[in-house]
Amino acid sequence: MRAPNYFEHRNGISQALSPLAGLYVAIARLRHRWTQPWQATVPVICVGNITTGGAGKTPVALALGKVLRKQAHKIHFLSRGYGGRLRGPIRVDRERHKAQDVGDEPLLLAEVAPTWIARNRVSGAKAAIAAGASIIVMDDGLQNPTLAKTLSFVVVDGVAGFGNCRVLPAGPLRQPIDDGLAQADAIILIEPVLSNVATELDRAAKPIIRARMVPTMAAQEFAGRDVVAFAGIGRPEKFFTTLEEIGCQILNKHAFPDHHTFTPEEIMQLVESARAANATPITTTKDFARLPPDAQLMVEPFPVLLEWRNPKDIEPLLDRALHI
Repeated sequence: MRAPNYFEHRNGISQALSPLAGLYVAIARLRHRWTQPWQATVPVICVGNITTGGAGKTPVALALGKVLRKQAHKIHFLSRGYGGRLRGPIRVDRERHKAQDVGDEPLLLAEVAPTWIARNRVSGAKAAIAAGASIIVMDDGLQNPTLAKTLSFVVVDGVAGFGNCRVLPAGPLRQPIDDGLAQADAIILIEPVLSNVATELDRAAKPIIRARMVPTMAAQEFAGRDVVAFAGIGRPEKFFTTLEEIGCQILNKHAFPDHHTFTPEEIMQLVESARAANATPITTTKDFARLPPDAQLMVEPFPVLLEWRNPKDIEPLLDRALHI
């Protein structure tokens, strides 16, 4: 579903929903208080966020995974498998599984390292350890108290910030800002920073690691081309802006809800409109993972990756987690 307008700016609707938000927070806090987290025998690194939608957790998890692999660690990713039908724990097989089975993000994670999906995070962690994991990187799971974390990162989108700063259903927050930042060992701030998020982050007094999303060399090949762009992610406009920044001529933009399942009719309309304009139909790698194989032959993915402003900022935190 698309985020309602009041997630960005407070109005009468968000005010009316505030009592429900208070109940949501109370239940979540009780769950954390009463849950005894399971302590894994290997380090568990959590990449989470405080808001709904696309803050950039999966690109951060992928970037951390690449750093850890270079250090010869046996990293395994762990995801809930949002949007997939399988409950797990099950190891993602890119040859056998589709996004409808395991979700779209796990298919991207599985390109880098063994990836497990599990609605029960403890069961997923146990399966990963049994399969030889020496480090587990969780893509999401900050609000899940069942699995103890060795190191927790909160990812913050510098443009979207925290919206109206209210908790679901009155706003986009999955938990109060102070609660989420208190759980963090460090904050990963995705640039550019256009919102008032810096004020909230300064109060947290936690290390802030800055990064940005950049097109890969393969993506740069689309510079100057006419494209028909579509995306079903948390913030489609971020994708469209990136295309424009590298010089793509966007003839048509199509924004869909996050994790949208594209119908054959929608795909054909997009492809045919691109053909009629002699343009390239293009989408995000996350959306591309949700397309059927025959549709993937007609659409181009636009790969991006996370680039640290200062790669050395992340190293002390990882070293500390690995030697606890």
